[in-house]
Amino acid sequence: MGSARIFVARMAGLAVFGPDGERIGKVRDVVATLRVDATPPRVLGLVVELSTRRRIFVPMLRVADIDPTAVTLASGSVSLRGFHQRPNETLVLGQMLDAPVRLRDSGEEAVVVDAAIEPLRSRDWVVGRLAVRARRLRLTRRAQVQVLPWSAVQGLTLSDRQGTEGLLAVFETMRPTDLATALSELPRKRQHEVIDSLDDERLADVFEELSESEQRTLLGHLDSERAADVLEAMSPDDAADLLHELPDEEARRLLGLMEPEESEPVRRLMRYSSDTAGGLMTPEPIILRPDATVAEALAQIRNPDIPPALASMVFVCRPPTATPTGRYLGCVHAQRLLREAPFELVAGVVDAELDRLAPDATLGEITRYFAAYNLVAAPVVDGEDHLLGAVTVDDVLDHLLPIGWRDRMNEPGGGAGRGGAVVDGVLAAVPPPPPADRNGTDHA
Repeated sequence: MGSARIFVARMAGLAVFGPDGERIGKVRDVVATLRVDATPPRVLGLVVELSTRRRIFVPMLRVADIDPTAVTLASGSVSLRGFHQRPNETLVLGQMLDAPVRLRDSGEEAVVVDAAIEPLRSRDWVVGRLAVRARRLRLTRRAQVQVLPWSAVQGLTLSDRQGTEGLLAVFETMRPTDLATALSELPRKRQHEVIDSLDDERLADVFEELSESEQRTLLGHLDSERAADVLEAMSPDDAADLLHELPDEEARRLLGLMEPEESEPVRRLMRYSSDTAGGLMTPEPIILRPDATVAEALAQIRNPDIPPALASMVFVCRPPTATPTGRYLGCVHAQRLLREAPFELVAGVVDAELDRLAPDATLGEITRYFAAYNLVAAPVVDGEDHLLGAVTVDDVLDHLLPIGWRDRMNEPGGGAGRGGAVVDGVLAAVPPPPPADRNGTDHA
């Protein structure tokens, strides 16, 4: 690129050329994605006006160079689809400049006069700094312009500029782990508005990714009936973990409000200590009868609702196939299934020799098991050969990390965890993957 930091006001009207020097149009604006927190917005691309006055979107992935006189693209092939702004996007020239803001340190009111985009890595840019001028209430000499980091200014984040309806439109396409991180950055009142608007299934997915402290706080906002509905929609092991965090009386009350078929597996899990295989396991792994075919097993592991770790292995048992099952016969790894003919029976390829975990196996024993066998899922079997559930490696990692690690991930300098990225020492909620015409993959 021509410069490590480029002020956007100077880009207005710049000519845009293809790699062979053909003129494509001129820059009319820069598109950035709004964030929920104080992390610098990611620059998605440019609004380019063609000679026909039609405005199109050019992703930053297509931009090879920006210099004071022109923008050069890496490819002359661009989408001619008209540009349409999305709910989580802002136009830097058209909407960010002249916007009123407040300085975080002093609380002083100011106005944005320019914005600088900066590269994080090749073709990945953020709006890293803002040029602002303090607003003077009296007719005195005009205030000087200050160039400040994005995080030093308030008033431009998604939660500042959009209501709950706008936030929900953005959150709709986020993964649960990213939504949970974004939700934790919102003021408490806005958090309540968002969770009140989410359906039970979506909220359950988000709850499973929240820290223990956030789970307790937000569950307390829900009325008892809805709290029970959300617990029913959560996976039993996550619901059991959450109920373990509540006072005994409250946990018993919520269990009583849940449907019996939903509460029973949760009650079974709560009999075990949370740091044992019985407390860590999910009671809903993929379980097949011995007369099931390889094709049936593969169909089960293709289910997109099953987490990848749990889909790595199927367990073969005599009826009944709901936990606790009939006699446990063994397991079959997904890789083995892929090597077998679809018409073969799983009973013929089952691994009956692999060690199993006892429900009272300690966290240390479970960790050594995974390290020894290079697995991501393991069977939990009782003394009478009944399969009780399966432990997955992600559950083990959750318990190996320090208590409250999710809370610390949301603190400045906390490190980039799932769904996060560190920019200038601030953890950012990763935005949803942009659609095809926002990342340039549909018009190679």
